[in-house]
Amino acid sequence: MNLIIDSQYFPSIIYYKISYNSTHIYFDQYETYQKMGFRNRCSIAGAEGILQLSIPLAGGRDQRTLMRDVRVEERQAWQRQHWRTIHSCYSRSPWFDYYRDELERLFGKPVQFLLDWNLACFEWSLGALGLTPVLSLTDRYEVSYDAGKMMDWRGKILPKNRAGWGEGGHTPYHQVFEDRIGFIPNLSILDLLFCEGKEAIRYIRS
Repeated sequence: MNLIIDSQYFPSIIYYKISYNSTHIYFDQYETYQKMGFRNRCSIAGAEGILQLSIPLAGGRDQRTLMRDVRVEERQAWQRQHWRTIHSCYSRSPWFDYYRDELERLFGKPVQFLLDWNLACFEWSLGALGLTPVLSLTDRYEVSYDAGKMMDWRGKILPKNRAGWGEGGHTPYHQVFEDRIGFIPNLSILDLLFCEGKEAIRYIRS
């Protein structure tokens, strides 16, 4: 099955469960940027609960720009700040050291466009999970697609409608701060990889 979906910054676990059986994944680069979503932010677990890592955008979050043209704010050292936060939250997780060097290099690469960064993060996570779908960018905007040929998940995985994501990602696994804040479902794929490592793919396909 083919899937079309909006590109997101180290997406949530449900994003990968939806993607798992797709042989070809299309990212809509001609959609208009939508604020209050996961296109420029991801959710990880901190000692006090969910932390949102948000990428600052040139032009601000209220812009009405095609996704392909959205630029990140290069004057802010957000990559360094995000990496420090990830390191602080997950340095005690069982698999952090296994992925640390590759991720540190990723966060050290210069980036201009949000779409390029999201794709780089997604490709890295697919490699960590051992998944190999074909990835493509759309060549135009389509309002809708034939449901028999394409699953359309654009705009459906949003912070405001977490209850509508389905049950995927709700099965508990051991998290770093679980004894303090309890289990938090459907965090960024980074949380699952750091906590479960090579077993993460079994969780995705279960």
